[in-house]
Amino acid sequence: MAYWLVKSEPGAWSWDDQVRDKTTSWTGVRNHQAALNLKAMKKGDKAFFYHSVAEKRIVGVVEVVKEAYPDTTDPTGRFVTVDLKAVKPVPQPVTLADIKADPRMAEFGLVRQSRLSVVPVTDEQWTIICGMGGVTP
Repeated sequence: MAYWLVKSEPGAWSWDDQVRDKTTSWTGVRNHQAALNLKAMKKGDKAFFYHSVAEKRIVGVVEVVKEAYPDTTDPTGRFVTVDLKAVKPVPQPVTLADIKADPRMAEFGLVRQSRLSVVPVTDEQWTIICGMGGVTP
């Protein structure tokens, strides 16, 4: 199993929306590196759900339930989507400031490539963030 982080602007699609709908197609990714990350996701992989923009915090955990397939919102036909299922909230949301304050997280994609909407998370980073957020890994 691999781990990831997916970003969403809460005004466009929030954790509450994800929980309400249970499963969603993660459409709209138009960055090539982020799209490659979507293509690398496998069924059963887990991801942190991150509220971007004003909040800048990890608020939930989702699971990949369907691997990459064509994104119907892309008129060019070049980009893909995956389906994600809500798993659980993060009891103590983990902010970007919290992550940046931990020297062990200096190489984390959220810190190094802050504009990328889908980033891989190492096993160690997953464990650290789960600990910060009160999540059982």
